Amino acid sequence: MKLRTTSPPTLQLQADIKITGSKSESNRLLLLQALYPNIKIKNLSNSDDAQVMQKGLNTSQGIVDIHHAGTAMRFLTAYFASQEGKTITLTGSKRMTERPIKVLVDALRQLGAEIDYVQNEGYPPLRIKGRKLVKKQVSLPANISSQYISALLLIAPHLEEGLSLELVGEITSVPYIKMTLALLTQLGITNSFLGNSIRIEPKTKIATRTMTVESDWSSASYFYSITALCKIGTSLRISAYKADSLQGDSVLVKIYEAFGVKTTFEGNTVLLEKVSEAEHGISIDLRNAPDIAQTIAVSCFGLGMSCYLSGLHTLKIKETDRLEALKEELSKLGATIAVTNSTLKLEATDTIKKDITIATYNDHRMAMAFAPLGLKTSVIIDDAEVVSKSYPDFWNDLKSLEFHVEEHF
Repeated sequence: MKLRTTSPPTLQLQADIKITGSKSESNRLLLLQALYPNIKIKNLSNSDDAQVMQKGLNTSQGIVDIHHAGTAMRFLTAYFASQEGKTITLTGSKRMTERPIKVLVDALRQLGAEIDYVQNEGYPPLRIKGRKLVKKQVSLPANISSQYISALLLIAPHLEEGLSLELVGEITSVPYIKMTLALLTQLGITNSFLGNSIRIEPKTKIATRTMTVESDWSSASYFYSITALCKIGTSLRISAYKADSLQGDSVLVKIYEAFGVKTTFEGNTVLLEKVSEAEHGISIDLRNAPDIAQTIAVSCFGLGMSCYLSGLHTLKIKETDRLEALKEELSKLGATIAVTNSTLKLEATDTIKKDITIATYNDHRMAMAFAPLGLKTSVIIDDAEVVSKSYPDFWNDLKSLEFHVEEHF
């Protein structure tokens, strides 16, 4: 389905938006709930990824297809490897079979896991025979997706002797590792993170505990972009968020100051206000928050700003090669842009072409990052339903802001 988005009648918006729970927190808590059934979860994400995760955790034999859900692939690989008596073939979409998982499989094998590659060495599908993992020490490269690391940390307290994890090199996406550890701490699981060493103590039982998932900051990024692209005087309220968030993407609060957006916390609601014009250009290291790179790049393009974004090496192995996808689609709109394996450089321009069809590459963030450009020109989003991966209500929420969103044939 293609959707055409164009500007609301006024660029001085006033609205309230409630955003579903964080996909990242939800999937971590779902795995922990499978290990410790006393955990109760509120404000669970309604995303496809969370639903796939729940379905996978409720399967004990046969094939588990996680489609495009990278987090579920990493987390379920570790989970099933540690489940005695369960034999699973873990697979996904064509793109998922092209996304490497060797680092995690090697680490789990160090712990005694029995995992075989069904097709290509180093890539899904995986045949996993659950075993009791008796070893307690493992090492792996630090400059990889934090999901590999979090997958190990989440099963660690359920291992007989816990886990000592040594990260080799410079660590990527520290906030996501700290999110995992903070959730363990909230559940009474003892852990430490000193230098490049992480230690998780074993925990056989936990007391009954209700965990409320904070709303998703990655989803909030699109409303930061909308606020930035609107006129001074725009104010949007989004909920439910915490000033002391565990999510790395909460760095949006600081980053979007350069776009003229002021953030104010009012209880569990965040007030976004466009208070000044944007700066001429920005340079940001996003190694700790790579998922908001697409939003930032599109915001800059829409405002005629230059930008240099670095720390983006993990974007090469996401739902698509997000750096090449950004280059391709922004170029179609008239951008001058260059990318490497870890950086993106966008030159300032005041030219934006209209009625351009944006390919989404089975990537939810491509669709949502480009949609706010409807404030500057008419944009056609291909495969628009892909947003259900993380934010099924996205298009309805845009309509509530009086965006014109209509099917395009």
